[in-house]
Amino acid sequence: MAIFEISNGRLTVAVDSRGAELKSLRKSESGKEYMWCADARYWGRTSPTLFPLVGGLKEGQYRFNGKTYYMQKHGFIRDKEFKLMSHEATEVWFILESDDETFEIFPFRFRLRIGYRLEGMTLKVLWRVENPSDETIYFSIGGHPAFNCPINRGEKREDCFLRFDKEDAINCTVIGEDGLAGDERRIYELRDGLLPITEELFERDAIIMEDYQVHSISLLTPDKKAYLTTRFELPVVAVWAPAGKNAPFICIEPWHGICDHTDFRGSLQERKWGNAVEPGKCFASGYEITVEE
Repeated sequence: MAIFEISNGRLTVAVDSRGAELKSLRKSESGKEYMWCADARYWGRTSPTLFPLVGGLKEGQYRFNGKTYYMQKHGFIRDKEFKLMSHEATEVWFILESDDETFEIFPFRFRLRIGYRLEGMTLKVLWRVENPSDETIYFSIGGHPAFNCPINRGEKREDCFLRFDKEDAINCTVIGEDGLAGDERRIYELRDGLLPITEELFERDAIIMEDYQVHSISLLTPDKKAYLTTRFELPVVAVWAPAGKNAPFICIEPWHGICDHTDFRGSLQERKWGNAVEPGKCFASGYEITVEE
C-alpha cells in the first residue's frame, strides 16, 4: 500500500494504491479538504471503485455458462493492491490484472486501469476495462466517492442541499430490505433543481436514479452556494449516506450497473445496465469532480 499525489498548484489529490482509491481532494493553497476521511464510526472508505459488480446479487450469487458464482456486494477490487503504471505531475494511473484468485469468483481475464487527471479545478476519474482474452467479458463498474458535507465549520448537513440538472422532480428506484431493487418508485419534488438533505432522505438506503435522468449533481452550502459538482454520462447515479447516523458526508455515485431486481432470474449477461467488452477491445468511462469555490 502506498499513497501517490498529483497537483496542478490549484488542487492536490492523493490516491491509495490499495483499490486505486481516491483518498484526498483539497485546495493546494488553503488545504481545504473535500473528501470524506473514512472514519469507520460512520463509513470506513473514501471513494472505492465498484467492479465487477455494482450493488448486490440476488441470494449473493450469479450464473454464467451454467455455473454459479458467489460474490460480495460491489465486487472485490476495492481491496486489491494495484500496480502503479505512470505518475506525472497532474496525472496518475494504476492497473490491476486478473489472476487465479479473481478467476475463481469472476471467470474472465481482464485488465482494469484507473486514472486520475487534474485539469484546472476539475479532477477527472478515468476507467479502462481491457479484454486480453478470446471471450467476451461481462461486468458492471461504478464510483462511490464520499464528499464532506457540510464543508464549512459551524454548518449542519441538514441545512445543506443537493442540486440536480433537472428542475422539477427525480424518479427514484427504491431498494428493499434485502438490498435489491423492487417495483416501488419514489418521486422527489425539486424546487429549482434543489433537494434539501434530510436524515429521512436515506431511510430506505440510497436514492437511485436510472435511465440517464441526471448528468450532474452539486453539493450546496446552507446559503445555496455550490461548492462541489460531479458530472457524468452514465445510466445510473445514486446518492447515499448511512441511515440513522447523521454522517458528515454525502456519496454521489455514478454507475454502469445496478443491484439485481427482487425477481431477477437471469444470468450475468442479463444483469440490468451491465456492460460487455469483446476480445481485444477496451471499455472506457469515468466521471468528473469540480471544486466550485
